[in-house]
Amino acid sequence: MNELSNSLISEIEEILRTSRLSVAQQVNSELINAYWNIGRIIVEYEQDSKTRAEYGTQTLKDLSKALTAEFGKGFSVSNIQFMRRFYQAYQIQQTVSVKLNWSHYCELLSISDENKRSFYEKETLNSGWSVRELKRQISTSLFERLLLSDGKANKEAVLSLAQHGIEMSDPADMIKDPYVFEFLGVPENKPVMESDLETALVQQMGLLNNGLKKWLSNEISTAIVGTTAKKLCCNLENHRFP
Repeated sequence: MNELSNSLISEIEEILRTSRLSVAQQVNSELINAYWNIGRIIVEYEQDSKTRAEYGTQTLKDLSKALTAEFGKGFSVSNIQFMRRFYQAYQIQQTVSVKLNWSHYCELLSISDENKRSFYEKETLNSGWSVRELKRQISTSLFERLLLSDGKANKEAVLSLAQHGIEMSDPADMIKDPYVFEFLGVPENKPVMESDLETALVQQMGLLNNGLKKWLSNEISTAIVGTTAKKLCCNLENHRFP
């Protein structure tokens, strides 16, 4: 009887672990895709007018104010700047990995050198580094030490240190990312069920889509006229977040 009970418990536990991981991955994937699309819309909006590009900082402040009023935390000027830089650095959406969370990308986007950023991104994916481990590797100048290493043996020795990063195999680690709670509008200090996360995800994506439309509509009505306005409105109306 005990063997049967243990088997039953193990089977149920495996189902729950798989379910939690699936929900965590879904939330992270939607957040990454949404922020990439927000960055794309901002960049395209600024590129459509030289005047807008010149007043980019004010545009981000106005957007931050509008989105914060509508959705709460998560849309500070600095975070929106990261979204814009996110799109600029990864203009082909297929090159974005949903295996990394937004905090990972914020750390990576702080690196201006493209080769250096690509190196840390690949090592984070290969070694399963947490955000803390990624920060540690950057602060210890792993990339620079590799470049300065003499001989294949030394380079392999340095890389071997990088292969023991902290794996983020627990879905709770992904869900605990503060950006996820801000994105979903869920209190960070309260327990959350998978069903609550799924509901919050669906609601937030709908609100975010509508909020961006509203903001762009207001901007368009005050900044441009004629065919350009019609073109932007048409593009936004046809856009849907993944």
